[in-house]
Order: sequence, then C-alpha cells, then structure tokens
Amino acid sequence: MKNRLVLFFICAFLAANSSCKKDIAVENPPIEVSESDGFVRIDEHFLTWEQEITLRFDLRKGNGELSKATGDLYLHAGLITPGSSNASDWKAVATEWNKNNPSHKLKKEEDGSYSFTFTPKQFFASYSATDALYMAFLVRNADGTQVARNADGSDLYLPISFQQKLDVQFNRPVVLPTYVARTEKQSFALQEEIAFEILSSQKVDKISLYLGSEKIAEESGSEVLKVKYTPKTAGGQLFRARVESGGQTAERTLSVFVMGGTAVAELPEGVKANGITVDRTKNTISFAITAPNKQSIFLLGDFNGFKADAAYSMSRTPDGKTFWVTLPNLDFNRNYTYQFLVDGQVKIADPYSELVLDPAHDATIPNIPAYPAGASGHVSVLNLTQSAYQWTNTAFTNPHPQDLVIYETLVRDFIQSHDYKTLTDSIGYFKRLGVNAVQLMPVQESEGNSTWGYNPSYHMALDKYYGTKQELKTFIDKCHSEGIAVILDVVLNHAFGQSPLVQLYMENGTAAANNPWLNAVAMHPFNVGMDFNHESPYTQVFVKDVLAYWINEYKVDGFRFDLSKGFTQKNSGTSDNAVGAWSAYDASRVAIWKKYNQYLKSLDSDFYVILEHFAEDREEQELANEGLLLWNNLNHAFNEATMGYASDFTRLFASNRGFGNANLISYMESHDEERIMFKNLQYGNGNGAYSAKALKTALERTKMAASFLLAAPGPKMIWQFGELGYDISIDYNGRTGEKPIHWEYLKDTDRGNLYRHFAQLIRMKKANQIFRNGKLLSSSLQGSVKYYVLEEGSQQVLLIGNFDVKAHDFQIPSAVQGTWRDNLTKDTRVLTPNSTLALAPGAYYFLSKTLLNIN
Repeated sequence: MKNRLVLFFICAFLAANSSCKKDIAVENPPIEVSESDGFVRIDEHFLTWEQEITLRFDLRKGNGELSKATGDLYLHAGLITPGSSNASDWKAVATEWNKNNPSHKLKKEEDGSYSFTFTPKQFFASYSATDALYMAFLVRNADGTQVARNADGSDLYLPISFQQKLDVQFNRPVVLPTYVARTEKQSFALQEEIAFEILSSQKVDKISLYLGSEKIAEESGSEVLKVKYTPKTAGGQLFRARVESGGQTAERTLSVFVMGGTAVAELPEGVKANGITVDRTKNTISFAITAPNKQSIFLLGDFNGFKADAAYSMSRTPDGKTFWVTLPNLDFNRNYTYQFLVDGQVKIADPYSELVLDPAHDATIPNIPAYPAGASGHVSVLNLTQSAYQWTNTAFTNPHPQDLVIYETLVRDFIQSHDYKTLTDSIGYFKRLGVNAVQLMPVQESEGNSTWGYNPSYHMALDKYYGTKQELKTFIDKCHSEGIAVILDVVLNHAFGQSPLVQLYMENGTAAANNPWLNAVAMHPFNVGMDFNHESPYTQVFVKDVLAYWINEYKVDGFRFDLSKGFTQKNSGTSDNAVGAWSAYDASRVAIWKKYNQYLKSLDSDFYVILEHFAEDREEQELANEGLLLWNNLNHAFNEATMGYASDFTRLFASNRGFGNANLISYMESHDEERIMFKNLQYGNGNGAYSAKALKTALERTKMAASFLLAAPGPKMIWQFGELGYDISIDYNGRTGEKPIHWEYLKDTDRGNLYRHFAQLIRMKKANQIFRNGKLLSSSLQGSVKYYVLEEGSQQVLLIGNFDVKAHDFQIPSAVQGTWRDNLTKDTRVLTPNSTLALAPGAYYFLSKTLLNIN
C-alpha cells in the first residue's frame, strides 16, 4: 500500500491466534489527513526483506544533532533479531563506524532531507536467517562525532518482514521510530481529541482499536480504521491495534501520554531538592528533581512496571522549580531502578544518579543489576542494600601543596585489566617511586566505556567500566595509608548529550535557550559538548552538590578542574582566533573561581583546588594568591631541550612570572601532550656519533630534564610511565584511543635507571625545605647550557646542564663559586669564578652546599 512519505514507526509486534471479542457498534467519522512528515519517512507502510526501500531522514527532528550538518553523512545499520538481548544488541551490522564507505553515504535531497536506498536482503548479506524483527539505524557525520538519533537518545528502528503477511500499524497519530512506539507529539491534554488511523497490510475480517482491554472501535472487511478518541484519564495510555483474518491475527501497540493536572506542594522538611532522600525511621523514600517550567513529571520504576501511573505523579513546589514524590513502604532489603518521565515525552535517569544502567554499553560490565523489563534508555539504580564502607584510615593529612609530586594516570592505559581493584595493587609502585599524590583522569560516568572521560553524562555516578564504589574507596583508603593523596580530574565546564541536564531542555541537538544549567551556544574556544553557565544559580547549586558528594562519599583530597578557563559567561567566540581574548583577564571568571574555592575550603581547608587554566599571568596570580594551584605546561620547552634544540625554561619559576608564591604545578608531560620520549626518538638532534634519537642517550637526556623540573620549588606532576621513558605517540590508535601498556620497561636496565633517577629526585624534593621555600638566586635558562641556583637559609642547590648535542664550556659565574657536593655521585666539586666547566653533550650536575636529605 503506497503512501505519501509518511513516518514509519516501530512498536512491539505481537502476533498470535486469539478469540475475537464481541462486536460493538462504533461511529467512524471521516478524518482529514494532514501531511505531517516524521523523522524517518518511507514509501511503503509494510517493509519486506527483498523489496527496495528508500529511507528519508528529516534531521531537524529527533535529537537534531545533525540539523545543521554541511559535510557528508553516513548510515550505520544492523538488525534486531530473536538473538538480540535488548534493543542495543545489534546483529549483522552492515557498516563500519570508523569507515566512510561511499556506498553507505546518504544523498542530500532538494528539500533538505537525506535519503538512502537499499534492499535489506543485499544490504544485510551476512544474515542468512529469516527471523529478523527490526532494522536498526543511526546517521553520523564523517568522523562520528555527531549522530542523529531519536530525541530520547535511542537508535532508530523499522520493523521488517521476510514475506508479505498479515500486519497492522498506526498511521495516525504520527509515531516516532523508537523501539517502543510512541507518538511524535509529546503529550495530549485531557479531553483533547486524538485522531487514529490504523492500516492493515491486506483487507481483513476485522480491524480494531483497544485501550487496554476496552475495545474503542472496530471495522469489518476493510484495510483502514479511522476513529477519534477523547482520553478520560491522565498518564501513559497504551493503545492496541488488532487485525483478524482467516483465523490469523496481528497486533501492534502505541504509547500515548495524556497530560493531567500537577499537584502543587512544598518540599517536605528534610527532603533534599535533588536526588534521593532515604528515611529509614519513617520507612519512606523521596525522589526529587529540579526542572523549572516543566508541566508534569512521573516517577517510573520497577515498583510500577515503568508505567506513568497517576499514583506516581510528582508534586511541583510553589516556585515551579522542583518536582518531588515520597513513596512509603518500599522494601529496604532490595534495590530498585527508576527514571523520570518529563512532560510525557522526555525519559531520563536521575541527574544525581550514583549508578546508571545503560543497555547500549553495559554488556561487558560485571556485577551490576540486570536491566529492568519495561524500561528504555538510561536507568538509575537506588541501592538500599550496600553496606557502608569501613574506612581504615580516618586521619590522613594532605601533603603540603608545595611538596606535591602528582602522578597523573588513566586507569585504562595503566592497568591491563582496566579496574580500580588492580590499580590498588599498584600502590607499591607509586610508593617506591615516591609520589605523594595520584591524580585519576575522570572517573565520572561518561558516554561509552573506553574513553578519556572528558565527555561526562552523570557527574555523580562512578564510571562502572573501572569497577565499583567499594573498589575505588579501597584504592583511596590504601593510598592514604601509604601517605598518598588522591586527586580527581573533574569535568564541569561541559556536559555531553546523554546528560539529563541536556536532555531536559534540548533543541536541535544542543542545549535549548531556556536550559537552566547550560548555554545554547558555547562562550569560548575549545569547548566540547554543552557549555555550563557558571553564573546560573542552578549550575552553582549543581556544581557544589557534585563536589561535596565526591568529597564526602570518597574522601578525595583534591580536584583538578578540566578547562577551568571556560567557567565564564564573557563571550569571546569559539574560533581559534579568539583564544587571546578568552585568555585575557576576566574579573567575572575570577569571581566564580573564588566562590568555588571558598566553598571547597569550607568543606576541607587543606583541599587541593587545581585549575587547567592557562589565562594571562595577572589572572593566574590573583587565583594563586587565593590558594588555588594552576597547571604550568612546560612540555614544549622541555621537549625541545631533550631533543637538543633551543629552548627556554624561564616560566619554570613562579617568580619569573610575577607570582608571590609557587602555586604552579609544573610538568613536562600530561595526558594532553605528546610524549617526551616519542619525540626524542623521532626528531632528536644529533652531532656526529652523538644522537638524541638513540634510546640510551634519549633516556639520559630525560634524566637531565627531570632534574631541572623537579628541583624547582613548587608542586610538580608527571604523566604515567614518563618515569620509564614511554615512547608511544599520543596519536597512536587515535588521540584518545587505548595505548599499549609496557610494564616490561621495568626489566630494561636503562629505563629502570630512569625510574630510579625519578625516585631519587622525588625523595630529595620531599625531604628538603629548599624545594618548598627556596628562592631563585641566579639563573640562565635560555641558552643551550642552562643553570639555576636556589637558596634557603644556609643551603643552596645548583643545577647545571648542557642540553646541546655538542660540548660546551660553562663559564662559572660568581654566584655559583665555592665548594659543592654532587647529590648524584656524592663527589665534592669546587667551582672557581671566571673558570670554565667542560660539559659534554647531555652532561649535567645536581649540586648543593651540603648533601641533600633523602627519605
């Protein structure tokens, strides 16, 4: 049966023989069929395996993420079969996500839509069975960074048959291509007339429409049933279309949401304005969510079959900002799963979730609750049975900020098993190295599994890919017992599209203009995801709640704030040319950071607040004076030096940048920078037989660089395996892709020597006050031969190094004259003014007036 490019929808297909109900007389008034195109349009109502199909996508609909796409778009497709465990378990995937096959490219039509023509039998040639239920689709851009989905974030589905057979479907109202069929219109009002048009694949004995078990209308000897119906009750309504012919039957269902009145009531005393409040004394559990300007929210869960039941309609506070409901008499000896249904269409998990179930990515995650029947999309878990963690170390004292040596690590690329449990077994490695802080790259729930974590979805939920809450707490607890602080990398500049904060107020694939937390347009360059508005009171409440949660629940000792310079509403534009304007002094941004810092210090006066800021020095100086610590990226300067090229170490010292304190965390490698050893081996300079590309030489030059870095006063950071000379490029397997883990480096003599050199430097740094309070007495940091002298009381430290690839004579300045002890060889060396010190390429000295302490 042909139709004019109408939406093809999907819904649960139920085919079974059953007895007919008593015929009832109904009036079937004529219906004016308006042309309302849906997200996915096709020429045929009933699709079969061997017929040619043309899909047409209106990318303004659904999540709208590709509504403004300009480049090529590609189809990603698979099948849902009886062997699929859930709607995300695609089989016979016919396309490769990372391969832009021209045969999978969509055609742009004159009306702005995109089309794709194919024959399922040929397209899914790897599938030989004849029992597929649905075709599943996504549309993506060339690099896969933008994906067109349904508005709820789900994939697109079309039912498929292997031969023409008895079938039925809803043609009106317009239906979404979701796994469980529902109307494109978000909701209908009580007493609002709904026009239904039901189509059969052939002329049938009877075609009927039911609401639950109640028959609403019936037509005999026809292919079409048209009827208008006025709903009498609010909430989710499940309509059922049924056809009967020659003893055969076919059915489909359609979920329609009917908006009713919302009760207005103050939030009960003691109930939090967001998340879960458990009162075991009263045997009640309260659910609350901030959602200003929304009309209705239903609580869905396994306690009500994930149905929008009037008994679970949430009350709205008089100010219109918060929705809440209190449930009595739940079983405190079990766990529950739940969601929120907002205005009848947007189904989200709790933004304050501590554990989220995601059917698209949880298949390989062990020891999590089963995904609940009746649910779709992300689901929150209410855990009522887990025992409180018993902390063994309750008196940990943070290392002094100026003594910090931070080890930045990504669990995924540090431990083969990718888990907190095995990471705990590595604490001895950190202890032997001497670091006194471990900084974990983001461990909040993000989109997907194997990621860097800078694409957050749920800021309070632990990324279950790495393990459980108890396992992370064990890691932190044991770190504390070994004198090691734990710092979390947190991402609060932005949220990605799966975040409920985005989903609640979303338009054309991005945050809507009325989103209480997020900007519709980013305020600055380098933004990813949706940009938080940190001047919004809603955002400030959310951020403080997130930070307090991680401190109170996990006893972490500090946060490193990703993209902290983005915490501004001063719009500098998003182009690369705007970086200068973005980096200029911003009083409003400074005020935001002072407030957050004050809040964190009110929770823990010794808490580390670390910014990835990179603003102009004036702004960073003001923040440092408030006690904040700021990243000081010296990757370029130090790597140029290790390769044997001209470099400048001037910005290694806070005093050279006008700072009154050394609150700069200097580093020569981080997760974001190319690896020192990779560039040494690939691009190192040379002179005759001496080459910075030679492994042994490159490792020795890295020792020299590490000495200059770690001896300078103030906190320092090293990136994982830099102490072993890790030489795999950051771009291997894609910038954020998984990298090889080379623990066998420890067995290599030269790499092991580098590790031991780092350990010696770190121990000296922690054991001597000069590396906390030392003043820069004299220096020359721009030439091939570099030196600096520190002074603190009667002690002095002198670093001299030849970073060139040829020999130099170092002219002894008067500031370094006298007798010195060599902390690496224990020798004594006398330096005479105006004399020279012969330095071979790569030669360096770590001297002090008296031998340094080492613990």
